[in-house]
Amino acid sequence: MLTQRNEDIRKGSYQEPILSRLQAMKTAMTKRSLSINGHKTSVSLEAPFWDILCDIARSRKITMTGLITEVHGARDNGNLSSALRLFVLQACKERTAQPNGGSP
Repeated sequence: MLTQRNEDIRKGSYQEPILSRLQAMKTAMTKRSLSINGHKTSVSLEAPFWDILCDIARSRKITMTGLITEVHGARDNGNLSSALRLFVLQACKERTAQPNGGSP
């Protein structure tokens, strides 16, 4: 006999408890070095943020450094890593706000 959890999994309606999902989201920081306007710097972000930044740069047909330079130039204060996370968050929000969910 199936347990309720197994039955929910079979139906596709099972949701992991929030703690399990948060633990699965843990990811190592990745540090990348780059030069912005001739100034060498490094940025540490989690892998999912790097992946989305790469997708955004590719869709805009610019380099990752070019995209990061744009974000750097547009930020008011704070560190670059935080600005990049907020940029990715905003891009994701805009994508999901589109009628087709950002799909082509």
